[in-house]
Amino acid sequence: MPQPTEPAPRQPLYTVTADSLVAVDFAPRDLAPRLHRRPPGPYRRLFALPGTRAFTAGNLLARLPMGMFSVSAVVMIAGARGSYALAGAVTATGLAATGVAGPWVARLVDRYGQARVAVPATVTAVLGSLALLLCVRFGAPDWTLFAAYAATATTPNLGGMSRARWAHLLRDDPDGLHTANSYEQAADELCFMLGPVLASFLTGTFFPEAGTLVGAVLLLTGMLLFTAQRATEPPPRAGGGTARTPLRIPSLLACFVATGAVFGSMEVVTIAYADAQGHRSAAGAVLALQAAGSCAAGLVYGAVKPRGPAGRRFPVCLSAMAVLMSLPLLAARTADSLWALAPALLVAGMATAPTMVTAMTLVQDRTPADRLNEGMSLVVTALLTGVAAGSALGGWAAEHVSPTAGFTAPVAAAVTALLLNTISRIASSDSRRTH
Repeated sequence: MPQPTEPAPRQPLYTVTADSLVAVDFAPRDLAPRLHRRPPGPYRRLFALPGTRAFTAGNLLARLPMGMFSVSAVVMIAGARGSYALAGAVTATGLAATGVAGPWVARLVDRYGQARVAVPATVTAVLGSLALLLCVRFGAPDWTLFAAYAATATTPNLGGMSRARWAHLLRDDPDGLHTANSYEQAADELCFMLGPVLASFLTGTFFPEAGTLVGAVLLLTGMLLFTAQRATEPPPRAGGGTARTPLRIPSLLACFVATGAVFGSMEVVTIAYADAQGHRSAAGAVLALQAAGSCAAGLVYGAVKPRGPAGRRFPVCLSAMAVLMSLPLLAARTADSLWALAPALLVAGMATAPTMVTAMTLVQDRTPADRLNEGMSLVVTALLTGVAAGSALGGWAAEHVSPTAGFTAPVAAAVTALLLNTISRIASSDSRRTH
């Protein structure tokens, strides 16, 4: 005769009242964990990897000054020398020096490792910032300002080094790498949104050199924390390598130049438009909305599983950017109001992060793993070149045509990026058919 079996032990489920914990129901033991377990989201899974939180915290701390240095230098030099022209020339020299020195520093990082190269390069850049501060403070000749600020060009590509770590850790997880790239793009937008605000606050509240001084301290401290995380550092490249570009399709760089022109022209034109509307002081806040839209879109894009390869998604993102960049032009022409322009910039910014995330995925796909920092640095150089060209184009259009017509510059740059990508794809397809 079969023996009756005992029921499985049961665990109480609880509800919390204002002053007590009351048992209200019971559930089998094997069901209880399922009632409380929730699958982790993509970002939670990302930062569950050992060492990722530590190197991300250090990188963010070091990356924040990237949005501070230019604003701080302009305020500091213009306030002491009474010349915005001199201040602009000094910062432009630093930008040009970064375009030259950046890829070489990145090549050394790939060859010898992040910690061995990034720390001395950062120390050199910090000394350059401090030298600029002292030269301004004690009235040194103008040429010393150019020399000091040019030394800051040795600052390593912090975003590139962080992305290289993610690529190393997630080399067998393309979905996880997509989420990591999305997070990094959102972090870029956040730093370049908060950096100028922090610099303006420091220089206006304390003393003109405060922004440069605090930025130098944050850069060095963050870099030391970042490079101390050796377990997540990619291995250095074996052998001497070649002098050729690490990107397997160099024409992608031309697309980055056009994309940079979108950013540079939009910034200058928005400032000119706000000035024409009598709200120049509000230009920074309106531009911050564009960065906020990009940051939010980047985080959402990273939480969504990508469909298809990056090469197929990239033209779709470029097309969306070309369409959305026309919204500020439409708002300026129809409403002729800065407050109508603000939401248009917010929506237009939402195309930026998905485009850049997909582009960075393409760079990672088409760059040898042991030369990824150099490839990322070349991308930054292309973007900076585009920003400079776009700024000049947008400024010319705003001054010689009208501030409203200036908004055609970012639209034209976005369409150019799409056309360059289309031409590149057609040429690549014809080459494959030929062979």
